Amino acid sequence: MTPYLLRRLVQAVLVLWAAYTLTFALLTALPGDAISNRINNPQNQLTPEDGRTLKAFYGLDRPIVVQYAHALDALLHGNLGYSLSSGSTVSSLLGDALPHTLLLTALGLTFGVLVAATLGIAASYAPWSRLRALLHSFPALAASVPSFVVGILILDGFSFQLRLIPAVDDGTLLALVGPALTLGIMIAAPLAQVFTAAITATRRQPFVHVLQARGAGERYVFRHGVLRNASLPVITMLGLAVGELIAGSVVTEAVFARNGIGQITLNAVNTQDLPVVQGVVLISTTGYVLVNLLADVIHPLIDPRIRADILARRAKRPSRARPGADEAVPARLPDEVAAS
Repeated sequence: MTPYLLRRLVQAVLVLWAAYTLTFALLTALPGDAISNRINNPQNQLTPEDGRTLKAFYGLDRPIVVQYAHALDALLHGNLGYSLSSGSTVSSLLGDALPHTLLLTALGLTFGVLVAATLGIAASYAPWSRLRALLHSFPALAASVPSFVVGILILDGFSFQLRLIPAVDDGTLLALVGPALTLGIMIAAPLAQVFTAAITATRRQPFVHVLQARGAGERYVFRHGVLRNASLPVITMLGLAVGELIAGSVVTEAVFARNGIGQITLNAVNTQDLPVVQGVVLISTTGYVLVNLLADVIHPLIDPRIRADILARRAKRPSRARPGADEAVPARLPDEVAAS
């Protein structure tokens, strides 16, 4: 397992470097910068001489390659630089906003997973065919609605009409319900689609029919066979879901007037504040990479085929205990069923 983890760690570092470099290249290719925007702003009293002084201080008058090398060297030493708009350190700006966004993301992810699991199980095991068909169509409908529309509907219904939650962030946990619901619905739709399809495919596997033929109940088959196999693609999708949460938090925090990474990102993009945008991209990419790395670690723990394949590659010989690639992970029979 050690070479497997090392390989994943190297890939994670390369992804972080690529995201940082690509962001730097794209933003520096745009015309203008934060200092030039402040000079051209008629409401700002910054003179051209002051602008040249600030550009020299931040190194914006140097060649692009030198700026990139300086920024990368500072990053390796733990320095994210200074905001071109406010002059504050990027670390302090992100450090103040990150806890609010992390709490919102965690609640949204928890709500999304619970809704997806409920929809997937209900769509597969509901007793009425019309109800199953309705539940099957709900994820596609929810996925087609933009997140800002969901946020506005929740804001209007629960805040302005029912007055159950605050319309703006007042520092209470109740103010997190609206944005968490918005983010949760946004990721619940694709997770529910994947989970429902995985349950349907797993229930058609031969080992499920064998268990049913030998007397195992539907509940036992689901807990010990179907759930484990159907959860594998959902775990893979969780990495993409975290990326959706990070992207959706920008719009959601704007709709619900929350102070977090989303508001900082909007302000930094509008002012072309390159160090702040790079810091946000680095944090977002780190979260995305960590979740995918965790999914890569969990997969071998759930699926013995992956463990067998890793051990076989390490030993440089085929594994005899590995089942076929198309076979599902068999479930163990209870003693009373096996005895029959």
